[in-house]
Amino acid sequence: MMRKMLFAATMGVAVLTAPAYALDAAAAKGLAQKNACMGCHAVDKKMVGPAYKDIAAKYKGMKPEELAASIKKGGTGKWGPVPMPAQPNLSDADAKVLAEWVLAGAPDK
Repeated sequence: MMRKMLFAATMGVAVLTAPAYALDAAAAKGLAQKNACMGCHAVDKKMVGPAYKDIAAKYKGMKPEELAASIKKGGTGKWGPVPMPAQPNLSDADAKVLAEWVLAGAPDK
């Protein structure tokens, strides 16, 4: 009986702490390719812009909505002198998907 209660409690915590969404890495990567993000960024190496893994490390704990707004607005000075162009035509939903993917370290799966 005690094992069943412990198992139920563990599963309850897992359900409550799991994200409310499932990251679709393939769809997010497709968005990054479609919107030319991969022309300046790579998953694990610096190109024109920083690697997605470096972005994830720097902004660990950031809300996806905040990074999504930054993606849409663009900017300069956060990673050096090369500006990131604004992406104003990117929908809020697509920007959030990209932000979630980047913050997760740009996983393949």
